[in-house]
Amino acid sequence: MTTNQQLFDAASDVMPGGVNSPVRAFGSVGGTPAFMVSAEGPRLTDAEGKEYVDLVGSWGPALLGHKHPAVIDAVHAAVDSGLGFGASHPSETRLAELVRSRVPGAEMIRMVSTGTEATMTAVRLARGATGRKLVVKFAGCYHGHSDGLLAAAGSGVATLGLPGTAGVTEAQTSETIVIGYNDRAALEQVFADHGGDIAAVITEGVPANMGVVPPQEGFNAFIREITQKHGALMIFDEVMTGFRITEAGQWGASGRQEGWTPDLFTFGKVIGGGMPTAALAGRREIMEHLAPTGPVYHAGTLSGNPVAMAAGAATLEHATAEVYQHIDSAAEAVATGLGEALDAAGVDHTIQKAGSLFSLAFGTSATGVHDYAQAGAQEAFRYGPFFHAMLEAGVFLPPSVFEAWFLSAAHDDAAVEQILQALPRAARAAAAAQPQG
Repeated sequence: MTTNQQLFDAASDVMPGGVNSPVRAFGSVGGTPAFMVSAEGPRLTDAEGKEYVDLVGSWGPALLGHKHPAVIDAVHAAVDSGLGFGASHPSETRLAELVRSRVPGAEMIRMVSTGTEATMTAVRLARGATGRKLVVKFAGCYHGHSDGLLAAAGSGVATLGLPGTAGVTEAQTSETIVIGYNDRAALEQVFADHGGDIAAVITEGVPANMGVVPPQEGFNAFIREITQKHGALMIFDEVMTGFRITEAGQWGASGRQEGWTPDLFTFGKVIGGGMPTAALAGRREIMEHLAPTGPVYHAGTLSGNPVAMAAGAATLEHATAEVYQHIDSAAEAVATGLGEALDAAGVDHTIQKAGSLFSLAFGTSATGVHDYAQAGAQEAFRYGPFFHAMLEAGVFLPPSVFEAWFLSAAHDDAAVEQILQALPRAARAAAAAQPQG
């Protein structure tokens, strides 16, 4: 039998770090990554034959669970017709209509291949539609790895973005302004200082890459209000939350009730049902600035790939109200059990929750986590031992404390019970953890 370690060694010889996306390398939790070879329902199986209850869910797309029969059948049917045409085809329109039926503000949709491509194109479109250059983002919000959005926060109320990674120059991030999340005063000051030059404010529906950090009550509505006041666009990044938190995403949980709609949305993950698909969408008069009807260029050989469109459409068609009710109930059971286990072990923590999305933050009960600085100040050293205790018990968590936990419609009573049974030992491992160095 080939072991996970042997597979990781072989992968490390041909791929940087042995992975194609950094968090998979287990860098923040240590140990050897599990190499998965199959998935079904709420479970994964690794190359050594060990089975896990999955709380990663392919980082969000597996809303219905892995290998859902309707999705698999739709993909097989699409493959039988060809892997791609390099031309328009009916299934693109079908998925776009499904998106618009759930989110009416998505009046027009452009299919792309990744969430990064969706947000990158949305920012380009905002600049092209407004004729302005500056974009405001919030520290800790992740909008993919395009150069202009990989900016880290500086000091003061608002700082022109500095590069958050090697290979991105200050010139590339100099037109990005980074401020603290949930900070209304900072956003007001930015518009007071730069209002006439701001093309857009981009925000996640609910930030979920510094752990889950819910927007404070009315914060997204405030972004909508101030952007409209100054003639800037609001880009609502629902790559993570779209069609997961509710059938209409985070907008469905807040904007629909509060009476506001962003100018542009970005979607990903669930919209592709596990295949590489994403989209940007929004008001018709803005979307029509995109080529070929307008001057803002975007193109993609694999945009609207028929196999991916089939997977996404099947996922949305089967994501019924009952599916969302089940996921909410399962997530509530796991989050409650997590809190109880940590309390019993004497581990200070908060459970950061938005709908069925949640994450764990250690040592934060005094303040909660409302922004990037508070997320970064937590006792992250406790997560590695916690993670590995869960892994040994057959529960696969995100290999970073700064990621959300995902449940699915396939997480039945047996899967939830296995998670709950594993939590007390993992909580004790977290309690015993000591900071390194």
